[in-house]
Amino acid sequence: MELILNSYGATLSRDNEAFVVKTNDGKQRIPVDGIKSIQISRGAQVTSDAVMLAVEHEIELLFTDKAGNPMARVWSPKYGSISTIRKGQLNFNYSHDAVPWIKDIICRKIENQQAMMLLLLADYNDQATVNRNIHRLDDYRAKVIALEGEVVADIAPILRGWEGQASKIYFSTLNLALPEPMRFKERSQRPAMDVVNAFLNYGYGILYGKIEGALIKAGIDPYTGVLHRDDYNRPALVFDVIELYRVWIDYVVYTLVAQNTITDEFYSVRPDGSYWLENLGRRILIQSVNDYLEEVVTIAGNTRSRLTHISLYCQSLAQTFKKYDV
Repeated sequence: MELILNSYGATLSRDNEAFVVKTNDGKQRIPVDGIKSIQISRGAQVTSDAVMLAVEHEIELLFTDKAGNPMARVWSPKYGSISTIRKGQLNFNYSHDAVPWIKDIICRKIENQQAMMLLLLADYNDQATVNRNIHRLDDYRAKVIALEGEVVADIAPILRGWEGQASKIYFSTLNLALPEPMRFKERSQRPAMDVVNAFLNYGYGILYGKIEGALIKAGIDPYTGVLHRDDYNRPALVFDVIELYRVWIDYVVYTLVAQNTITDEFYSVRPDGSYWLENLGRRILIQSVNDYLEEVVTIAGNTRSRLTHISLYCQSLAQTFKKYDV
């Protein structure tokens, strides 16, 4: 269970072995058992006693900005990394073995995009265009597979370029499946310039937080990336790993939009033309994403919730890094 405080003025306090949440709608006492994480948005408050209760029970507290991106977190000292993992992580990043690893991530991202396009194929009027674009992504995936380099730095600019071009094709194609009033000109970030991109950006922010937390718990440094290694003071490895799972947010957002349930209450438009989710929009999206991540699916022979699959991948990655502590 994830406890979420995203209402302005909400407070989180402690009552013995339980949390107490106060909002304008009233007060609720929630036993600590079963809570895995607590997400706190701007405008909410938390007492030090509540923080200590979370730490005692190894419940992470994640503070997010208005776009849903992680800003800070408090976690138990029991999550501490052993030195062999982080030393091995650095050695791996600068080894030749990091090249096939990051190439595989990009290929899997492209395959996920193709699967998403095929899933929504029935919603397109121009199926010939969709099939043509799916084959165009095949071309980019083949280029990635064939690309050679001794270390990631040798091929990073090329990989970023091909990844970006494939994503442009992908989003331009998915855009055709949206109800016409919801279609957008292009992907826009920081800020979003339309409602769909506002939902996508916030959804990715939720996923960033989940992956960063899973990496920390596995003992991995989320700030030391492979492809995204040049971002100062940002969780670069999260940006690498998220590519495996970004399509899950795409699916949730496009499902919400296709159902024609989005109203003006879900978002607001600022004077600069940017779009931001309001309380109702955030609440619906957070619940939809969490429900989707808790669904049990089979990946690589393991049947677990999607969220557990992320944790298992991070644990496996930690074991890989340990082999490079030489």
